[in-house]
Amino acid sequence: MAPANLPANLKDVARLAGVHTATASRALNERTAGMVSHETVERVRDAADALGYRVNRIARGLKMRRSFTVGMLIPDITNPFFPRMVRGAEDSLHEAGFTLVLADTDNDPDQERRHRDVMLERQVDGLLLATARRRDRVIDGLIAAEVPFVLVNRTVDRGRVAAVIPDDRAGMALAVEHLYAQGHRRIGHVGGPTVTSSGARRAEGFLKALRVRGLEPGPTAEAQGFTIEAGREAAPPVLGAAARPSAIVAANDLVALGVLDAADAIGLSCPEDLSVIGFNDMAFIDRLRPPLTSVRIDEYELGLRAAGMLLSLIEEPSSKRKTVMLAPELVVRGSTRPPTLD
Repeated sequence: MAPANLPANLKDVARLAGVHTATASRALNERTAGMVSHETVERVRDAADALGYRVNRIARGLKMRRSFTVGMLIPDITNPFFPRMVRGAEDSLHEAGFTLVLADTDNDPDQERRHRDVMLERQVDGLLLATARRRDRVIDGLIAAEVPFVLVNRTVDRGRVAAVIPDDRAGMALAVEHLYAQGHRRIGHVGGPTVTSSGARRAEGFLKALRVRGLEPGPTAEAQGFTIEAGREAAPPVLGAAARPSAIVAANDLVALGVLDAADAIGLSCPEDLSVIGFNDMAFIDRLRPPLTSVRIDEYELGLRAAGMLLSLIEEPSSKRKTVMLAPELVVRGSTRPPTLD
């Protein structure tokens, strides 16, 4: 047992738990605890608590030249799409013994740059970025500095980077196919900002899906953000087109809510007058009246896979960078029905 005036060390913990020092070390490390029986892990942790022992992560980090922290930048912390993504990343990192540091850029490139610099000053071992624009100087700087990073949900136009993103084009194809099968022929699109891969690829996927079915493009508009307000502001020209669409596919669920607001303001009812499809299948949209049909993206899996990819890059910096696309799924609810005008 350690003298009363000295802090307990790992040997003290091992002695109290009745195990070898190496076993105690494994039991107290999230990355290696699975190598030890559950009962032993609990006994070692109880001994550590009893002695007031805490793993010295700073010392371990200095020894391994790591901080065991990862930074993550998200563009809008109020967007319901991101919490499950962050949870997925955090679960993956926690299991590997890393801590996640989160920052919100509020869709501001200057904020993104400041947060990146602060995290690098704190010597994070790598970065998860959900903030990418198709041409992004922050990412250019990370590539030049050889900082390990993985893009999540969005990607960039330049060469090969590590990224985990949804298959946005395939998601739009699912939405258009569903509307076509219901009988819709005039289908509009309220897209997202095309400076992002999400906005650009979903718009491309929408137009390609129409061409595949031999349909003329319906009225389209580009929202200035992935928000309810941006959707509400972008929707009127689409809704007011001479050949008004009987259905609209939105860039995401929040934009879809803005479209519904704009439709309601001119006396259009969903789905009687207008079918609407969102994208992401965020929490609680199944509670709307009518519940929103949406392209489901597994946000948790996006975060989980991106964090796992980043851990691999931290372990092997020379690993080949690749982009993984997750398949979407269409969830049909009450906001779509066969048209009454076509």
